[in-house]
Amino acid sequence: MSGKFRIERVVTEGTFTLDGGTWNVDNNIWLIGDDTEVVIVDAAHDASPIIDAVGGRHVNAIICTHGHNDHVTVAPELATRLDAPVYLHPGDNVLWNMTHHGEPYRHLEDEQRISVAGTTIEVIHTPGHSPGSSCLYLPDARALFSGDTLFSGGPGATGRSYSDFPTIIGSIRDRLFILPEETLVHTGHGDGTTIGTEAPHLEEWLRG
Repeated sequence: MSGKFRIERVVTEGTFTLDGGTWNVDNNIWLIGDDTEVVIVDAAHDASPIIDAVGGRHVNAIICTHGHNDHVTVAPELATRLDAPVYLHPGDNVLWNMTHHGEPYRHLEDEQRISVAGTTIEVIHTPGHSPGSSCLYLPDARALFSGDTLFSGGPGATGRSYSDFPTIIGSIRDRLFILPEETLVHTGHGDGTTIGTEAPHLEEWLRG
């Protein structure tokens, strides 16, 4: 990593809509990079504060952790204004098309590697919250960007279409809880946590 490597958070407010319901939500957008280049994680609600945070740096990629509308709201707008590709796991194509029907994106794949600011982002496919939900792991920074798969206090919601509780539990257990305990978890909403903080509670989640 470069000496000026950093992780920055932008919070935007808007709505999440699915299954006929609409909820007001605050979303975390993450910028991974240095003074020269960044990767944007998620594209929620409003492009302007995200573009302001980029501050003229080169954007290597706009990575959507999943296809729910509140995480992809302004992805095509950012792609155009920042001249950057959007990545999304194709498992969430049906969700993407609910918001951006026919708009192009590049396929995010399990174990894909994306470089930025002298470090490597590793893609971990973690279905359950949605079929294409993916987390981003930075071994050098000991950081995980979990989207809506893992939060402080438990797994992401699975009570809506295209989600499944046993699947998300399997993803968290088998793909995330194998990471070092000190790994910082940067979530799609709310406060962060660590792998070591959450892992002991798996059995509680299973018992409900």
